[in-house]
Amino acid sequence: MNTIIAPSLLAADFANIQSEVNMLNQSEAEWIHFDVMDGVFVPNISFGFPVLEALKKYATKVLDVHLMIQEPGRYVDQFRAAGADNITVHYEACTHLHRTVQQIKDTGAKAGVALNPHTPVRVLSEIIQDLDLVLIMSVNPGFGGQKFIQRTFQKVKEAKSLIRESGSSALIEIDGGVNLQNAPALIEEGANVLVAGNFVFSSSEPLKTISALKNQVKS
Repeated sequence: MNTIIAPSLLAADFANIQSEVNMLNQSEAEWIHFDVMDGVFVPNISFGFPVLEALKKYATKVLDVHLMIQEPGRYVDQFRAAGADNITVHYEACTHLHRTVQQIKDTGAKAGVALNPHTPVRVLSEIIQDLDLVLIMSVNPGFGGQKFIQRTFQKVKEAKSLIRESGSSALIEIDGGVNLQNAPALIEEGANVLVAGNFVFSSSEPLKTISALKNQVKS
């Protein structure tokens, strides 16, 4: 399959976020990544239901919602109603992970589970067949602009192996520090979705930057 590019709105200009979404609509990106932070699970606070609901009116791309929050099961239905196409929760935040994944799937959204840098891939062995996405954090969650963790390449390889062995069709998504230098190696190891925040939105020409990233992974 073609590699999916998912620019993260966490790095966008919040004062002009509708314009940023309109720009992404015109880009070669397939998804728009929407990070939700609660100030508890991670030391930062970002978006909530009202912002997602407002953006849904303008977004023409898949809305990829990443819940970096405690007790995400309490809010799954609301995020789906607000416009989420994909809902990813953190393994570390879910006491009853299977139940939360099934809850996501029952809404009609695609279900993903994210792993923090310290969490081994093998913890997903009992749930992998139920997942649409495995999100591997390549930085510590909570802030943009962090340095890419090199161990991520090995984790992608391990996730790909687990997916193949289980017969799962889950995609592997990478979030944090993605750029033109590490994207090809991530794809080679098995990544399917690349989240890019600062790399896109700090560019003077984000459309060309997205295109360059897309062409880099194609080659």
